[in-house]
Amino acid sequence: MKEWKKSSCVLCAQNCGLEILIDNGRMTGVRPDRENPRSEGYVCRKGMNVMYYQHQKDRLTQPLKRIGDQFVPISWELAIAEISDKLLQIRTDYGPRSLAYMGASMQGGHFEAGFGVSLMRALGSQYFYSSAGQEFSGAWWVNGRVFGGQHILTIPDEHETEVLVAWGWNGMQSHQMPQAPRVLRSISKDPHKQLVVVDPRKSETAQIADIHIPVAPGTDALLLKAMITIILNNEWENKEYIQKHVEGFASIRGWFNDLEVDAALEVCQLDRDQVEKLCRLLTTKRWCMHPDLGIYMNRQSGLAYYLLTILAALCGVYGVRGGNVIPGMIRPMGGHADERSVKVWRTVATGMFPAAAGFYPPAVVPEEILNDHPEHLRAILVNGCNPLRAYPDTTAYEKAFAALDLLVVTDIVMNETARFAHYVLPSRSLYECWDGTFFPWTYPEVFFQMRQPALDPPGECLEPAQIFTLLAEKMGLIPDIPKDVHQAAQKSRLVFGTKLMQWTAAEPAIRKTMPFILAKTLGEQWDSANKAALWGMLMTLPRDAKENSVRANFAAGPDQGDRMYRAVLDNPQGIWLGLADTAEPMAGLRTRSRKMEIYIEEMAAAVISLSPQQEQKAIALTDEFPFLLMAGRHMQYNANTLMRDPKWNEGKRACTIAIHPEDARNLNLVDGQQLRITTKAGSETGELEVTEQVRPGTVMIPHGFGLLYDGKVYGVNVNRLTKNTNRDRFGTPLHRFVPCRIQANDLPEEI
Repeated sequence: MKEWKKSSCVLCAQNCGLEILIDNGRMTGVRPDRENPRSEGYVCRKGMNVMYYQHQKDRLTQPLKRIGDQFVPISWELAIAEISDKLLQIRTDYGPRSLAYMGASMQGGHFEAGFGVSLMRALGSQYFYSSAGQEFSGAWWVNGRVFGGQHILTIPDEHETEVLVAWGWNGMQSHQMPQAPRVLRSISKDPHKQLVVVDPRKSETAQIADIHIPVAPGTDALLLKAMITIILNNEWENKEYIQKHVEGFASIRGWFNDLEVDAALEVCQLDRDQVEKLCRLLTTKRWCMHPDLGIYMNRQSGLAYYLLTILAALCGVYGVRGGNVIPGMIRPMGGHADERSVKVWRTVATGMFPAAAGFYPPAVVPEEILNDHPEHLRAILVNGCNPLRAYPDTTAYEKAFAALDLLVVTDIVMNETARFAHYVLPSRSLYECWDGTFFPWTYPEVFFQMRQPALDPPGECLEPAQIFTLLAEKMGLIPDIPKDVHQAAQKSRLVFGTKLMQWTAAEPAIRKTMPFILAKTLGEQWDSANKAALWGMLMTLPRDAKENSVRANFAAGPDQGDRMYRAVLDNPQGIWLGLADTAEPMAGLRTRSRKMEIYIEEMAAAVISLSPQQEQKAIALTDEFPFLLMAGRHMQYNANTLMRDPKWNEGKRACTIAIHPEDARNLNLVDGQQLRITTKAGSETGELEVTEQVRPGTVMIPHGFGLLYDGKVYGVNVNRLTKNTNRDRFGTPLHRFVPCRIQANDLPEEI
């Protein structure tokens, strides 16, 4: 029987609403869900092709164990027993620092993260590696100092703004804002609003912008220092706002006294008049900013984001409608880990700390495995990500993962990382389990959607949360659950809640393992640890989330969380579950002063020393590598590594090595030929695309390719070209600044 089911896209962080047609246990149709209150019927071509994610070859349906070069089936009972024994033995022999969890990286489901993190904590380890640590370490670290918590994010209030500044963000392709193309086109066409794009190239977003600032690659930090200097020299800063909301202005004012602005803008390859006009615009209009990987993963990424934060603070755009606001959240995407505390671990080889809301940067993992320290990484549990294609330096990762004592990969397919594993555990797909995400993209409304299973899982597949629970139970990490608590789980949720609260009051220590307790009680009744975790989360919301929910008409009371839970289940298309307090837009600050604290002592020397002379030398390319690779082009044809079947892009030029026509002419290259690109990390070969969308002197390759599917490799693996050691002080790989050389593939490689 055919049935349309409410769901959402799992291929990017916007999770646009979908309706999926199920016919005889298969997806056979997809359409936008016009009843989804956040996406309102918008969906891009990725969402319309989710069938290629769900139905693909190499699907895992039973646990596998590697014996020699072969993977052989193994029972769940034996797999869990062997993995548990090995984890406990490694911990006994080498200590908990030898263990790590690598996950919390899925764009379509966040519930496994709570279980993976809880499992590592129960084993005594703080090592959690995620894609957030890959992209946002510097930015979230700055947020921790300025706003009082690494998990405190600010988002653009785009619908109320007069000017939207897209800094290093190509929203027409990468989204990262609800209905991004619709919003960007609307602002571009509105005579009372302006769209500003700061990007080295004429991206799809820059093409529709009112103002395009084509900053030279890698000079964003210098441009920002120049802009702040111009504003302060002209006394254009918002003095009243600074007095009321900003702490530390006097301490940073002198950092911008001596910059040679003309020399700085010459290095940035920009016209001073254009930059001054932009500065005047930003000090006379209500504006918001949307930074992206052009800042986050570029040279001096943490420094550039810090200067962007200072710029926005001086212009007075934080905590105002139309500016950048702290959104309401059902659950923050991580916590806060201050590396100045002796309680926060640093990694044993690189001394790295968890700057991204408690998550460590994956770029350091190869070094943390391949060293002689007795506590080096020896066992890693990987879930929901594909490090050998998603993280920098595939060659280094292959060598490192081959040296692990234990690698366990949980996924729906036998991906590139799974082929290095000792055990491969079959996961339910994101359309076969209850799951949801906590991306805080809206203001003042707080959105949440719990995606319901649209299909039955094949074979022996389990939720990752269920798998982590089995491991925790086998290792004796879950306390004995009283019989009356188990019995209550078979009755009503509120009866169960009462019994659980009584037990927790008597034994407060059980709170640390609450995800597993919920999974073993309600989760077993519902065949979903995720669904049980949702109920537990809503029943224990922090005060600000409860207050937001009251404003969304969920009256306060002991059953408030349960009523919210029921509403989530009754609205599979998604629901506004809270409403932020617009009367107190700065309420989310957690600094001691209750102001933005923009002086960061550790960044002072970097800001002061930032000069045109220093930058001119730093960005200079060499004869060996005269071009610059921008690794990770955002396109409509890539979706991380989730879409493995090339048929979803049939007839498209999905993965090319793109260069400017001027460079093609100079090198006698023609569109469509095979091109070899070489960096310090390695070489790859692919189809050349000649396009004016690329800046002269640069090369662009999309991410998410080089995938082995049906026995063939599809596309260029851009991370074969990136060095994991090409990173900033926060561990962020500098994918937007990779020196390289290119040549026709029929020529011999230069020595």
